[in-house]
Amino acid sequence: MSIKILLVEDDLNILNSVKVFLENEGYMVDACEDGDLAMEKIYDNSYHLAILDIMLPGADGHTILKELRNLNNTPVLMLSALTDEGNQIRSFDNEADDYVTKPFKIQLLLKRVEALLRRSGALSKDIRFGGITLYPEDFKVFYDGKELPLTLKEFEILHLLIQNKNRTMTQETIMSRVYGYDFDRTGNSVQAHIKNIRAKLPVDIIKTVRGVGYRLEGES
Repeated sequence: MSIKILLVEDDLNILNSVKVFLENEGYMVDACEDGDLAMEKIYDNSYHLAILDIMLPGADGHTILKELRNLNNTPVLMLSALTDEGNQIRSFDNEADDYVTKPFKIQLLLKRVEALLRRSGALSKDIRFGGITLYPEDFKVFYDGKELPLTLKEFEILHLLIQNKNRTMTQETIMSRVYGYDFDRTGNSVQAHIKNIRAKLPVDIIKTVRGVGYRLEGES
């Protein structure tokens, strides 16, 4: 599975050096130096990790962090020259996962990145939720050791729900993450896929949030 990282940094030297270093480690890096552009990217893409500067042209890092938390549980590492306690507390209050101050050692940054990816399950070969085990590299899913015959889109939807367990995902968010730009906003594809997933799972863990979307709950 390719791990995709969003890197937002307005210092071009830092942006380019961190981007190249992470890419040399095998990660896919979507880099930008503008906060408003970063806001567009988080709506249109799924990331395994976000690295955010705070002081940016356009939306600042705190704003991007808060919007990310409204969308999903993507791990977020704040990377900032602001060393004061106030900005660090504000970042953690907004559910940042880590905070690294500049200047920094690139190898230390890498270890922080790896730790967050391990914690989120992105570096694992399998993802577990209760009796469910997903293998993202093979697009296979098992329940208590028995393989379930999910289609690719069904797998991707279940994967997305597990990544965002106990958070309500809107129908439009699910469609945009699974289909990208090319989807019919008025269609009922998500409902049909959810219905099929429910029929194939031996447990009822996908809850409908009426008028909003879906939430995965019931197992830990």
